[in-house]
Amino acid sequence: MCVMSSILLFFVQNIKQVNLIIEQGNSSAKVAIFANGQLKSSFVFKHFDVSVVRSLFEEFDLDQGIYSTVVDVDSEIASFLKGKLRFFLLLDENVKLPVKVSYKTPQTLGKDRLAAVVGANYLQPGMDLLVIDAGTAITYEVIEASGTFVGGNISPGMSTRFKALHAFTKKLPLLNEPEDVLFIGNDTESAIQSGVVNGIIFEMDGYIDSLRIKYPSLLVFLTGGHSFYFARKLKNANFADINLVFTGLNRILEYNVEN
Repeated sequence: MCVMSSILLFFVQNIKQVNLIIEQGNSSAKVAIFANGQLKSSFVFKHFDVSVVRSLFEEFDLDQGIYSTVVDVDSEIASFLKGKLRFFLLLDENVKLPVKVSYKTPQTLGKDRLAAVVGANYLQPGMDLLVIDAGTAITYEVIEASGTFVGGNISPGMSTRFKALHAFTKKLPLLNEPEDVLFIGNDTESAIQSGVVNGIIFEMDGYIDSLRIKYPSLLVFLTGGHSFYFARKLKNANFADINLVFTGLNRILEYNVEN
């Protein structure tokens, strides 16, 4: 197998029609396979081009697909997908959505932010929701029970904060998050770790507490690379779902197929 391991033949034998979900980022591309609304498998590719996409078609009977990218659209990939799939969707600000977007500049709204909101709304419809994506940046997105995405905030992520302290000072070391963090550091390393981690916890809990004044039944989704790390430490999180963006992209695809 040129891309997939032989163990994935199980899915080829048991899935006749599947959705292809591509989320292309700055340094890697994430790919998911959905069937009947369920995530069957996912992959991360550091190198992603049309040859990788072609290999996916060799492994799966792909019928529909969505291509989302935060970098420039690879026209070769888009053209290949359009020619191979029965239904192909390139995610941009003009695509029909199953939620209403009140964001003033939808053309600048990150596609991962939008997809996470759609995913949360799909999993918990009719509820006021806060989606926290804890990655390179931490994003906070609010979608009301009516299905209206009202907007959100962006702040530096945990790794970004550790790197910034190291890069913009002369003596502070570059550190990573500890499994257990002190409330008050007792040396330079623990002071940095405590400041970064507890600062984010207070930030997240602060947003949640403040939003619950307006939305008393607010549900909170955590996603992103550090979602499970903070899910264990927050007092207010309801769900931790690393695949929330995939779920949202698949929902956007299915919505456009239906409409």
